[in-house]
Amino acid sequence: MMPRLLLRAWPRGPAVGPGAPSRPLSAGSGPGQYLQRSIVPTMHYQDSLPRLPIPKLEDTIRRYLSAQKPLLDDGQFRKTEQFCKSFENGIGKELHKQLVAQDKQNKHTSYISGQGFDRHLFALRHLAAAKGIILPELYLDPAYGQINHNVLSTSTLSSPAVNLGGFAPVVSDGFGVGYAVHDNWIGCNVSSYPGRNVREFLQCVEKALEDMFDALEGKSIKS
Repeated sequence: MMPRLLLRAWPRGPAVGPGAPSRPLSAGSGPGQYLQRSIVPTMHYQDSLPRLPIPKLEDTIRRYLSAQKPLLDDGQFRKTEQFCKSFENGIGKELHKQLVAQDKQNKHTSYISGQGFDRHLFALRHLAAAKGIILPELYLDPAYGQINHNVLSTSTLSSPAVNLGGFAPVVSDGFGVGYAVHDNWIGCNVSSYPGRNVREFLQCVEKALEDMFDALEGKSIKS
């Protein structure tokens, strides 16, 4: 199931797609003009963006533990911490070296940095499986499975050649949100597997966007 929500810079009129409202956007100057037309083509600077290096393994482990700490009790966290230290000082160190070597041979790829840890750990897990290495305990830890159970998964591809796209959720009880922000309209497709009320979720998205429109236009937010 994939309901569709479109918010365009058109006068209010018939809905486009199931439950999709139309909402005019501000066209004048001032704080209300929050979607501005750009003379620079989308992705114009993509080729000049710096390539992100693979982060240090110890930094990824630290970020992973920082993300886990609010989710686990003290006993669970100490157990997860032990798994991480064993991985960092053991097979993880060798897998990381191999990953860095592969990265140097594939200049078209890039790894995320900042507070991210999931792609780095996923790449090490994939590399271990490809090498026939027994899955390290870190990946068997229930805490690892829990933090990687992404109920809400979002992605975008804004291009004049693409009207609106979508993709499936990454877990059986999740939602997949494909969204787009263009010069004069925004919209999203929301998908789910049977058992989740995707239309109710879309109504919540609509309400959130309407609240943002009202706030940016200086109007009171309706409860």
